[in-house]
Amino acid sequence: MPGRLPLFDLPVVEAARALIGARLLLDGVGGIIVETEAYDRDDPASHSVRGPTPRNAAMFGPAGRAYVYRSYGMHWCLNVVCGPVDHGAAVLIRALAPTDGLDVMRARRGGVADRLLCSGPGRLCQALAIDRSHDGLPLDAPPFALVPAAGPAAIVTGPRIGITKGVETPWRFGLRGSPYLSRRFAEAAG
Repeated sequence: MPGRLPLFDLPVVEAARALIGARLLLDGVGGIIVETEAYDRDDPASHSVRGPTPRNAAMFGPAGRAYVYRSYGMHWCLNVVCGPVDHGAAVLIRALAPTDGLDVMRARRGGVADRLLCSGPGRLCQALAIDRSHDGLPLDAPPFALVPAAGPAAIVTGPRIGITKGVETPWRFGLRGSPYLSRRFAEAAG
């Protein structure tokens, strides 16, 4: 794919960190990624741990694609597939600082405070109107746009949230001091 972003080929933890500060847009609506979580095939919390299925097929496809799934039968979640084909690694986009298309996001989210527009994977997908139809689409081509961060971000690290397996794995990353995180990090984390 022409113009392919190098961060797609990074190991999942490095990609999760590199995505902090990147700009993610869908049809011109979105913002700056401020929180991510990494999931690898050898990780008991990953959807890919048991191999390919119809639900997780995008995780085993080319890097740089969207893996979109339904969580708890209610909320869509967006992931960035990374690493080699067939590896089954993806980065969950947990939160954005909304910057583009605020009025559209406000309408989609029912008038919540701007801090809550994209604060959490389900809220983010609702604000950007991401659903199963986006599964497998390249994130660096329309209707998506993904622009890498201009430089290194001040990142905090901690355990992932909302899972029951692999909870202790410190693969949750956030932009230090961001008011748009889905949940605060322990300040001692780094």
